[in-house]
Amino acid sequence: MKIFTAAQIRELDHYTIEHEPIKSIDLMERAARALTQAINDRWDNSVPVVVFAGPGNNGGDALAVARMLTEQGYQVQTYLFNISGKLSADCAENRQRLMTKKGRPLLTEVTQEFDPPQLDAGMLIVDGLFGSGLNKPLAGGFASLVKYINNAPAQVVSIDVPSGLMTEDNSLNVRANIVRADVTLTLQHQKLSFLFAEHQQYIGEVEVLDIGLSQEGIDNISAQFTLTDIDDVLPLMKERSPFAHKGTMGHALLVAGSYGMAGAAILAARACMRSGVGKTTIHTPRRNVAILQTAVPEAVIHPDREETIFSEPTSTEGFQAVAVGPGIGTCEQTAIAMIAQLRRAQCPAVADADALNILATRHAWLQQLPKGIILTPHPKELERLEGQCTDSYERLMKAQQLAQKLQGYVVLKGHHTAVCMPNGHVAFNTTGNAGMATAGSGDVLTGIILGLLARGYQQHDACIIGVYLHGLAGDLAANDLGQESLMASDIINYLPKAFTALRNA
Repeated sequence: MKIFTAAQIRELDHYTIEHEPIKSIDLMERAARALTQAINDRWDNSVPVVVFAGPGNNGGDALAVARMLTEQGYQVQTYLFNISGKLSADCAENRQRLMTKKGRPLLTEVTQEFDPPQLDAGMLIVDGLFGSGLNKPLAGGFASLVKYINNAPAQVVSIDVPSGLMTEDNSLNVRANIVRADVTLTLQHQKLSFLFAEHQQYIGEVEVLDIGLSQEGIDNISAQFTLTDIDDVLPLMKERSPFAHKGTMGHALLVAGSYGMAGAAILAARACMRSGVGKTTIHTPRRNVAILQTAVPEAVIHPDREETIFSEPTSTEGFQAVAVGPGIGTCEQTAIAMIAQLRRAQCPAVADADALNILATRHAWLQQLPKGIILTPHPKELERLEGQCTDSYERLMKAQQLAQKLQGYVVLKGHHTAVCMPNGHVAFNTTGNAGMATAGSGDVLTGIILGLLARGYQQHDACIIGVYLHGLAGDLAANDLGQESLMASDIINYLPKAFTALRNA
């Protein structure tokens, strides 16, 4: 599913108007019917409604909703804020329709002073002040109105976007001047800013409403950001040949674990094996050998010459993929071995965890990484690499730029893990849950991506499928075990069910 910018949303509206064809006022009417139905589904007409409408098309939507709710027996008070004396054409038309409606609701047009209504518990506020076209923070009277709404005990439903929240970059926004909605009824598509953790306090529960915008237009407009769902993953899945054997299913090399951190190697190796790879070899310090042979008997153990650290790169000849980093530590000897391992890699490579921490302190080494490298940072690791960020949008932009600079892939982990690609495209994952916020979860993801690469998946496909499977396994585990009790090993244990769910979809 595509995620459009504010400019692209306007372009899609215009495309629909021109090519359906349909008048803009009729398209607004169609959107208002969808909004009204969504409100009907949540609140019956015994709930008093207060509608706040702005001067633009978001306000036009709100006025049309006020009219339709009145027709259905709701008690509605409507406030239209026309401070500048300039309404959009469709907003003005819906004002007229509301004013001439027999048995119309109370309509107050605010041009100067505003005497706010009493907003009590048990009431519903419809926020239609500003939508996706907003490009600067709210100030003055509108900022005061937002604070008044936020202090009210009533429930709030926002049309398309909570007023004050911009659809993409909110790094310079005034957070106190953004409506905190209980429900956001967004039109046709998710908005980029909805995917960031710090904005969840504003959007509440999000429901995406199909308002019938042109499918041809949706297909023709190129989107830099997308949401990955099962329909995107299924075509990427390889069929397993009935004549497959371990020699044809790929050989993965995992460089992981210092002494005391063997668990990271175990989790990554087990996840790799559960991802269908033919063979997995673990390069690890000598003191980890007995532990790993006991914990992962299916893996081949290749001991480092040192007892407690990773100290020397190993040949990647005969391997189809290599991953470096889980639990290896960051001492100087390990750092030199790590960059040598990646620089000499003759196969697709993944760098995670301590490999990223090493690169963060030796930034010039980024230039030595092989083309197509996959980095899998969590937010703090990304900031160590690229500098501190003010918010999630800036962090995403830095991850996107890093992927382009390296001509590789940056898998920025989070609630909506973002796969940033060398061409600038970003795909957000839609599986996973808060129970996966636990130590070792990232090691599991590294193992899954490594296994898929070794099986012959290209980097793009391995990243997309890997993060989706990782989240899906976490969801299946959480359904049975609960989020609070979820451990990284549970994600591995539910990988078979995740693969089965995909195959049976």
